[in-house]
Order: sequence, then structure tokens, then C-alpha cells
Amino acid sequence: MRIGIIAALPGELKPLVKGWKRVPTRQQFVSKWTQDAGCDRWIAVCAGMGAEAATRAFAQAEMDGPVDMVLSIGWAGALRDEGYPGEFFIPNIVVNAQTGERFMLAEREKPVVLVTTAQVANEAEKRRLAETYGGMLVDMESATIARLAQMRGIPVCCMKIVTDGVTARLPNLNPFINAMGQMEMARLIGHVLLRPGYWPALIRLGRASASGANYLASAILHFLIHDKQRNVYEINRTGAISD
Repeated sequence: MRIGIIAALPGELKPLVKGWKRVPTRQQFVSKWTQDAGCDRWIAVCAGMGAEAATRAFAQAEMDGPVDMVLSIGWAGALRDEGYPGEFFIPNIVVNAQTGERFMLAEREKPVVLVTTAQVANEAEKRRLAETYGGMLVDMESATIARLAQMRGIPVCCMKIVTDGVTARLPNLNPFINAMGQMEMARLIGHVLLRPGYWPALIRLGRASASGANYLASAILHFLIHDKQRNVYEINRTGAISD
């Protein structure tokens, strides 16, 4: 089985792909790793934030052949006060806030809705998304990945870890994301150095991102190695990875 694991940024994949084979892509800002495990090939790709970057990453995952399953993984923002940094979610509904598309990955008694937006959401936008869509989480890629998986008739599962709560006092990050979906760190650092009010929230974000990537790696590997049935529908339905 060929399993695609798609993230936005290298930091989301770093703990997972440690020791994997790095694969040249000949595409700027696209990183790819593979790992063979018995009859499986795991293909991890990141290409940046947003729909276009997610589309490039998906295409790269399929470069050597179609994938049988795709995991959309990475960091997410909370849309509700009860979503706190470090909390792990497997959403069963993904909504594209731009188009209104709604992807039902599985029925669940208490649904967890992930809303995909075109930009990083601030507190006011997070609260609007929560009210409009009943959302719990926000990211910038999963709706695109869900649509591409649906077009191919393959199962998709989202594994997300919260890195910023709804009230996190972060700077507006959108001006520092370039057309390729990459964060221009030098410009961002220059901006926040003069605004110490943002420092505590950014430090917390950095810590939550690093620990969250480690947790994601453990959850993904548990699914890849121990879940012999690979029943993505059941995972989407229950929100839990089986022992």
C-alpha cells in the first residue's frame, strides 16, 4: 500500500521522517521523504501553506504512482475556547470556507469540524468560523487534500494538533506568507522584534508546534505500524487510533 502523508511545513514532518530517505523533487520549496515498510511505501511531502501548495504536495506524492490512502497532518488553530495547545484531533468533517464544500469523512455522534481557509485566521475570524460552520479547528490545506482524495476515490484522514488557542495574541502572519505558501521568517522576525507584546505568544506557539510535531509523529506511526486494518472510516468515525 502506498500511503501519502501531506503537511504544509517541514517542521510538521521533521520528527516523523527522521531516518527516512530524502527524495529530490526538483521543485523549489517542495520536500519529500519515503520509507519502505514491508509491503508499504510511506510518502511524506510538504510544499507550503494554502490550497495551491497542498495541490503541489499531492501531485508530488503521486509522482511515482497513485497513492492508496492519504493523511492530511499538521498544526491547526483552535476555533473554540475549549481547544487548547497540544490537543490532538481527528476531524470527521472538513469544510472549505471559500467554496462552501463540505467533506463528510464519517458520521459521528459528536462531530469535529475542521475549516480550511485561504489565510491565517485571527481571533475575530476564528470566532466567526466557529459560529458559521460549527468549526473546532482551522487550517489552510485539508479541504484541498480531501477534494483531491475524493476525486480519486481513496480514503483520507486528517490528524491535527492544536498549536494556538482562539485567544492567542499573535501578529498578523498573512503579509509574511509568500506566493509559494512559505513563511518569510527574516521579515517576520524583523517585524516582531520591535513589538515585544507578541513575544510571549510566539514563544508558546513555537513550543506547542515542536511538541505537537512529536505527538503527531507518534500518532501517525502508531496508525501505520499497529493499525493492521487501516480502517480510515473507523478512525474518522471514532476520532481515535486503535491499539
